[in-house]
Amino acid sequence: MRKGLNYKATSGNLAITSVALQDHISRNVMLQNLSQYDPGKTRCRRTSPETHSKVINVKGTVKQQGSQWQDGPGEKEYVLDPASPPLTLAQKMGLVESPARRLTADEWTQVKLRSVHEGESKQPCAICREEFRLRSQVLLSCSHVFHKDCLKAFERFSGRKCCPMCRKEQYETRVIHDGAYLFKERIQACWRGYVVRKWYRHLRKTIPPKDKRLRQRFFERKFQELNDSLVQFCHTDVEAFLNDIDRSASSSRRVFHQFDTEHVLEPQEDEWLKIQEKVIQRDTWDCPICLSALCSPSLGTGRTPHWPQSNRSTVLLSCSHLFHQPCLEAFEAFCLEGQPTCPLCRSLYHKILV
Repeated sequence: MRKGLNYKATSGNLAITSVALQDHISRNVMLQNLSQYDPGKTRCRRTSPETHSKVINVKGTVKQQGSQWQDGPGEKEYVLDPASPPLTLAQKMGLVESPARRLTADEWTQVKLRSVHEGESKQPCAICREEFRLRSQVLLSCSHVFHKDCLKAFERFSGRKCCPMCRKEQYETRVIHDGAYLFKERIQACWRGYVVRKWYRHLRKTIPPKDKRLRQRFFERKFQELNDSLVQFCHTDVEAFLNDIDRSASSSRRVFHQFDTEHVLEPQEDEWLKIQEKVIQRDTWDCPICLSALCSPSLGTGRTPHWPQSNRSTVLLSCSHLFHQPCLEAFEAFCLEGQPTCPLCRSLYHKILV
């Protein structure tokens, strides 16, 4: 009687065991077929505010919910792996090993902190060797970070789920946005640097420094800028500018010549004496035209300068210049227009023999 009961119990246990194993195998085959032919229908286990009470920012500091920092639209972090199916009867009975336990929110926090401490998001993706920028990236449970598309391609071509860096199998993946945060911060830092440099250049151009030498250089630079701006807006035709100057000078010369012609008066006797005194003080020795020695007249002053002797007569002009009479007459003969002027000072004159 006891043998019959034991046999029935043993046969019942074998039946339950076989049914549990058959159910486990059929579920695994079904899940493999679904993941192979329709992977888009597999559900991902996302984190929610009710499930996870902590959110990690890009610098690795933990902020509780309700703080000022919140994820933007479309930037929530969530676990990418499909949700674990319920345990089969074989797994509950211990006939088959149960799947690994999922990471909790605190464990993901520690993984994220370790990844931030190692600077995984600051380095380029280990698969494509490009920066993350605004592309989607995933954090593995081994704290390594990759592009989401790069990891999918690696898993598809390798045929197994293995970390490309540490070769850890059966890892969990979590979508993060640390690379996008760092990229945005870099852009903002570049913009702030540009604004500050622009403000500093404007400050240097408008406010003079307190140091004496720097202040001198500041005003020299300001003056040079003003000069360059004036030259830039001026007429740059040099030939035309010089021609205008020549025409203006000739016109002024004609006006002064006419004025001198109308108002020049012959000096009186006492004025001629003053002119002769100027000649003696100048101590002129040669004729400015022929560059030869003049004669030694007394000039009516009672003093005879020590000049070389010459056989040509000397002419004194009212502008206090001396010439040989033949030289001055030859010069006057060459002056075709108007009254001749002094060969030295170009002024109208009266002359006397001395």
